[in-house]
Amino acid sequence: MIVKHSRFVVFSPVLNENPNIVKNPSFISVKFRSFCSSRLTQQPKVSFTESNRSPNSLVATRVSRLSRTEAQDVLFDYLHSTRSLSFTDAEHISKNSPQYVEKLLSKINNDKDVTRSLTKFLRYNPINEFEPFLESLGLSPSELSSLLPQHLMYLSDDHVMFDNFHVLYGYGIPRTNIGNMYKEAREIFEYDYGVLALKLQAYENLSLSRNTVIKLVSCCPSLLLGSVDSKFVMVLEKLKQLGFKNDWIGGYLSGKVTYNWNRMFDTMDFLDKVGYSEEQLRSLFKTNPALVFEGSGRKVYVLFGQLLKLGLKMNEVYSLFMQNPQILSSKCANNLLQAVGFLVEIGMRMEDIGKMVSAHAELMGLSSLKRPKTVCSELKVGRDGLCQIIKDDPLKLFNLASKTKVQTNQQVVRQNPSKHLEKTAFLLGLGYVENSEEMTKALKKFRGRGDQLQERFDCLVEAGLDCNVVRNIIKHAPMVLNQSKDVIEKKIECLKNFLGYPLESVVTFPTYLCYDMERITHRFTMYAWLRERGAAKPTLTLSTILASSDARFIKYFVDIHPEGPAMWESLKKSTSS
Repeated sequence: MIVKHSRFVVFSPVLNENPNIVKNPSFISVKFRSFCSSRLTQQPKVSFTESNRSPNSLVATRVSRLSRTEAQDVLFDYLHSTRSLSFTDAEHISKNSPQYVEKLLSKINNDKDVTRSLTKFLRYNPINEFEPFLESLGLSPSELSSLLPQHLMYLSDDHVMFDNFHVLYGYGIPRTNIGNMYKEAREIFEYDYGVLALKLQAYENLSLSRNTVIKLVSCCPSLLLGSVDSKFVMVLEKLKQLGFKNDWIGGYLSGKVTYNWNRMFDTMDFLDKVGYSEEQLRSLFKTNPALVFEGSGRKVYVLFGQLLKLGLKMNEVYSLFMQNPQILSSKCANNLLQAVGFLVEIGMRMEDIGKMVSAHAELMGLSSLKRPKTVCSELKVGRDGLCQIIKDDPLKLFNLASKTKVQTNQQVVRQNPSKHLEKTAFLLGLGYVENSEEMTKALKKFRGRGDQLQERFDCLVEAGLDCNVVRNIIKHAPMVLNQSKDVIEKKIECLKNFLGYPLESVVTFPTYLCYDMERITHRFTMYAWLRERGAAKPTLTLSTILASSDARFIKYFVDIHPEGPAMWESLKKSTSS
């Protein structure tokens, strides 16, 4: 007789002897899986490492593996057949609670038939189902004691919790993330039927994709407590005001971090109030998302406060951050603060430390320093002597105290103290004169390491432009190389394949590569729409379409057609959605 199951087709001649088994197909699936496991383990493949083991150790390993597999099968059968959990839940719990399976095996004699012994044990000793369930959600056994519900043994005893678990899992949240949510915000699992689904939908109603909501509530389960978090909405609105799409935030969320939306908004508001324009904030957040997401903005306050204590004026601090946005990243900020602490410890005056930070912020951010005591011991000088050495030549700080040498050529570093040797070499290759005023200005304009700048330069050459032509482009529009290689490639592909312009168009208008993709697609889609209706000339230059102000573009490319304003609004809405 053949019995069909959702996962197996089993030929079983014994069914005629026991027709009641047909009523319980899960029993067949469990036995069949156990049968397959035993067959597979009877003739194991011996790896090179196993060939060096003794026969006894191989047998011990094989029995242990077989015992665990059989115990998992028995636990599955118990949960699915006896306790009526769904096939999926029972299977996941039995296969993802190894500590609890080991605990069950300790209750019986492993030398005997594990399946029979453990089945008999479970028949007379019902288990606390919350233990393997919570372990299968990624929680460690050491965490369970405080999380296990009091006076309950069966998952069905807390059907509200179990229903909410299924809502989260059905929404797409991984089980291991649900375990963390259970630990961090247990109240979520106490909602009445339908409430949790509405709370998840409320965040989708903020124009967030389901994937972003999943990331969001996984790392910040407290967002599902109460109504929609007002501070989170304010952060979202602020980012939207700066031109970021709502789902941009999803790309930087990490399940390993807890976010403080209140402090994050205060940080953004603080930067706004101290004088950053929207354009500056947009540039700052694009180049350094860690400013918003790492520590929820705490580093901004710490750095601002420390730099102001050193005597820097507010506008000097703004300029420092804009020229070196990477110093707000967690690693660079820590290095910078460590360097300030080093100089304070050796007795340098605050005024002198402030001057060093103004001149060498980038190097300070890149350098992890030794302890002053270690440096003094290596040089056989006291702290006053070390302080005098660094005052006489500030770059000695990095040569003498850095754990890893930031520069290898001290002379080149002296000439260009705020930039890497590789960046200087790259600029020399472009034709800049060493130690000139033009070189000094160029070092401030170009962002990134020398190897990154070279990679972006090569990207333009590989696209089909002559090397000398690219040099001229960079001379006229240095900001082209302040974008990543991927962004440059994307804009070149858009120019040729979407806009239909030849690559040589960037030679006469290199700043095309500096406009953001939203402006490019909006304006050229509008222009193409007008051209199809005979309302625009067929061969307008890139600069005519992109370089004009918003007001001028609307006047000559939107209002020129009766349906133009409606089309323009439609384009902007499609992007924001």
